[in-house]
Amino acid sequence: MFNDTLKSRALRRRAGQFTQLIRHSAVTPRTGHVYKPKLVTNGELGLTFIGHASFFVQMGQQNVVIDPNFARWLFVLKRLRKPGVRLQDLPPIDLVLVTHAHFDHLHRPSLRSIAQAALRQSGKPPIIVVPHHVFDLVSDLGFEDVVELDWWMSYRHAGLTVTHVPSRHWGARILKDSHRGYGGYVLRYGRHSLYHAGDTAYFAGFREIGRRLAPELALLPIGAYNPPQFRNVHADPSDATRAFLDLNARWMVPMHYGTFRLSHEPIDEPLQLLEQEARAAGVKDRVLVLEEGVTRFF
Repeated sequence: MFNDTLKSRALRRRAGQFTQLIRHSAVTPRTGHVYKPKLVTNGELGLTFIGHASFFVQMGQQNVVIDPNFARWLFVLKRLRKPGVRLQDLPPIDLVLVTHAHFDHLHRPSLRSIAQAALRQSGKPPIIVVPHHVFDLVSDLGFEDVVELDWWMSYRHAGLTVTHVPSRHWGARILKDSHRGYGGYVLRYGRHSLYHAGDTAYFAGFREIGRRLAPELALLPIGAYNPPQFRNVHADPSDATRAFLDLNARWMVPMHYGTFRLSHEPIDEPLQLLEQEARAAGVKDRVLVLEEGVTRFF
């Protein structure tokens, strides 16, 4: 009976906290600007932050999107920052990568729209790469092919190599399907390489990813860390800075902050703390905070 009472109190507390997030999202104005992404020339790597964990990557003459999410609402949570680009302003997408099945990373309406747009523009839908046991969530969305990868497996597409790498998170779409895979990706073409960590807490695997794949550019999550137990599966700015040092990458781009209010830290806090952590670690000049929609060339 005592344990049942404690569980009941914990559930009520969590429900109250989630209700606070819903109310805060509903009354917070949506901000941000929308731009047309710039296209690369001369073999550059182009990176456009769409928002949350969504990016448009131009590498090796391939157009890639990672964890695309253009939703205005995530169920009852309002999007607080506009997507930096409109889906219709993207060029035909060749490859889509999804890091795991959580609703803020695998957004089925956005994925279906990307497949349809590419088919209209080029006559050919994209290929989608997902972790193992995610096939059934994307197989009906109109992609040319669905490629499932386990950790450290690679897929090669028109000279671009995509390697699925570990993370410290979990992959369930709903509470009962925890068999689904999750992780990040390292993309490589010629001299360019990019790592998208997906969702992850800090773990020793960052050092191994850096040693084995040596990514030049690291896209690392910095938000959704409050209450403290969230750090079991999410990184805070100090964790992300430590991960960046472990990876020994040249550049860090923060993500997973400011778009959806998924936790209780102040909306501006992750970037403020990241600046402090990066300065203390001596890497402030290597941390690039991208405005949504503004393309950066490397």
